[in-house]
Amino acid sequence: MTAALRPSIWRTEGTRYLLVLAVVLLAVGLGQRSPWPADEPRFAQVAREMVETGQWLIPMRGGEPYPDKPPVFMWSIAAAYSAVGDLRWAFLIPNALSGLLTLLLVMDLGARLWSPRVGQKAAILLLAAPQFLIQAKNAQIDAMVCAWITLGMYGLVRHALLGPAWGWHALAWAAMGAGVITKGVGFLPALALLPLAVLALRGQASSRAVFRPAALLGPLVMLAVMALWLLPMWLVVRDSGDPLLMAYRDNLLFKQTAERYVDPWMHVKPWYYFLTSVIPVLWFPLPLLLLVNGRRLARNLRREPALMVMMTWVVLVVVFFSLSPGKRGVYVMPALPMLSLITARVVSFGDEPRWMRHLFRLLAGTIAMVLMGVGVAAVTQHPKVLDALRDYPVRPRDVTLLGDLLLILAATWAVILVGLWRRPSMSRWLAALSASWIIVAVAGYPLLEPLRTPARVVAEAKAALPAGGALGLLEPKEQILLFWPGRITHFGYNASRDQQARRAWQWMAAAPQRFLLVPDGDELPCFDLPAAPILGTAHRRQWRWLSRDQMTGQCPLPETPGTFVSGG
Repeated sequence: MTAALRPSIWRTEGTRYLLVLAVVLLAVGLGQRSPWPADEPRFAQVAREMVETGQWLIPMRGGEPYPDKPPVFMWSIAAAYSAVGDLRWAFLIPNALSGLLTLLLVMDLGARLWSPRVGQKAAILLLAAPQFLIQAKNAQIDAMVCAWITLGMYGLVRHALLGPAWGWHALAWAAMGAGVITKGVGFLPALALLPLAVLALRGQASSRAVFRPAALLGPLVMLAVMALWLLPMWLVVRDSGDPLLMAYRDNLLFKQTAERYVDPWMHVKPWYYFLTSVIPVLWFPLPLLLLVNGRRLARNLRREPALMVMMTWVVLVVVFFSLSPGKRGVYVMPALPMLSLITARVVSFGDEPRWMRHLFRLLAGTIAMVLMGVGVAAVTQHPKVLDALRDYPVRPRDVTLLGDLLLILAATWAVILVGLWRRPSMSRWLAALSASWIIVAVAGYPLLEPLRTPARVVAEAKAALPAGGALGLLEPKEQILLFWPGRITHFGYNASRDQQARRAWQWMAAAPQRFLLVPDGDELPCFDLPAAPILGTAHRRQWRWLSRDQMTGQCPLPETPGTFVSGG
């Protein structure tokens, strides 16, 4: 990336302040919490097993192949874990670095295409959009995918509009390949070839480089990067003869890709979901700023090829994901960095309409009032607050502390609103968001840790397990595997509750001193579940402790017996 660091933007004082702010926001909270649901414990457990077993080729979860995602993101957590030796620190490091890379690419591209000021504004807008920091400070896979896709777009634009630059062209396609083996959709920068083709047909000299014969090497670079993992994985699975590994391969390559896009089995939303429920909220204030500056945007789109390419690409990404019935808000996140550049090009922070400044003041004041109202309700133990938290392992002191945190956040928004009353809206907005992120990471993470983890249930299970005893787990949760200090047996992630119960009965009957940790739910065959004591609440369910006293009669084996052991 040394060639990307030449523009004068990197020597300005404003850029240094921005980078310090970005590093602080991305780094604060590292090591302060464990992986939290829904996805973080899964990826962290897979990474831990990679390090403990030395087997990195096929992701394993509790000793069983994990087929939902390719391995690159889990590799990154495993590499960080190997380096620092503490999973609480390691699991958030890859996305913090991915977020920083995305910011650097946006700033540099804005400076190269237009001016250092545009690059700085793009970074400010990206930091202000809630979805960016939410993902960069979590251990979901999407922040890394966004970084790969942003690098792909950066390389294509450097080559097509600022080049030719064949090294950046090759790197763009390599990033797409890495994105594909991170989360399938890493090829999205290739959609930019459509608007680039329009420019080439119009005679835009530099954009023709994308369509020269040598450019065909780009897709080959992408395939070569993908093959670095796909080929050895395919050969190992083929030669193993293991039906579990073959099911893993087929699930990953077919069910989790084309089938999930065309005929999803979860997160089904209407076609307009991103336009009405995601972009206006999670990308705020970018959509509002673009609407206010609509005329300037339209004028610049006609004049500036780079703006046209980026805007067309953003629209194509949103359309691509809108065509699939299955939708989650994070799917469209890769378009956010380019939209921040588009917005930065047409928006002047110091030249905002008076009504917009009043609107931002109203929003900030409303947020402060809402936080204060909920905080007071929590401190006073209002029944509605207690009812909202009934599925979490909260104690009265926990609720009071949550209320105190909300009151601190309310005061922060109020102080910044008043103290920066005459400053441009984006200054106040970014200041309030930054302060909130820091407060939540420093004070909120430790407070929320026992509510978002099974720590209390695991502590009760450790106390109940006699010396020399063995623990089994039904409906296994990755967080429990992470928190349990030793070996733990489960009975298949993909098996039904009935199958798991029958396997568990056989396992308990085979040796003494074996116990089960089971979440409440449907009745279990071969066990008297209601007679088992409750240890506590985790994952919004009560967990029971089963011993031989709760085993009933004989229990025939299921059609597909099998157990899996995790931990050392």
